[in-house]
This record gives sequence, C-alpha cells and structure tokens, in this order.
Amino acid sequence: MDDQEMILAHYESIRQASHQMLEAARRSDWEAVAREEAHVGSLIASLRAAGDARKVLIGEGRKRRFEILRHVLADDAEIRNLAQPWLRQVDADLGAMAGAPAGDARRSQ
Repeated sequence: MDDQEMILAHYESIRQASHQMLEAARRSDWEAVAREEAHVGSLIASLRAAGDARKVLIGEGRKRRFEILRHVLADDAEIRNLAQPWLRQVDADLGAMAGAPAGDARRSQ
C-alpha cells in the first residue's frame, strides 16, 4: 500500500466511524454516539500521525478525500440535528435541578 492509499484508508475509517455515530444517533443511543466520537478522535490522531494529506494526495486521491469529508460533514450535521432535542432536554433538566428545593432527590444524584 502506497502513502496515498494509506492516507485514504485512514479517511475511509473516519467516514465509517462517523456513519456508525450517525446510526447510533438515529437510535437515540447517546452513549454509543459518545463512544464512536472518541473512536473518531483516535482515528483522526492516527491520520495526523500518518502524514500531511495535502502533500501526499494527488489527483483522484484529493477528489476522494473531499468526497469522504463531505460525507463526514453531512453525517455530523444530521447528528447535530438529532441531538438538538436531547440537548434541550438536558438543559431543561439541569435548569429544573438548579431551581429544585434543597431536599429534592434529583439534586443529590
């Protein structure tokens, strides 16, 4: 495997993990989303260690990289849309806990 193929394989792994994160968000499995997010972070670190894609990728490799990045960004946008109601609920719960009386069981959790 040459450098270009190796870099593209890293990007493809990120795309696959991003899609897994999206699938978890579609199921409202936020713990799985968090796990996949951590996995994506480690894949990105591995990609950075593999080399500078801008120097390695040429022609079709660059086109493929942009296709992959578009997929990842589209997945990310959908994940954010799916997470919005969940984030609003967390915000509402935290606000309710902050205003709860001192003896309220929710505050001690």
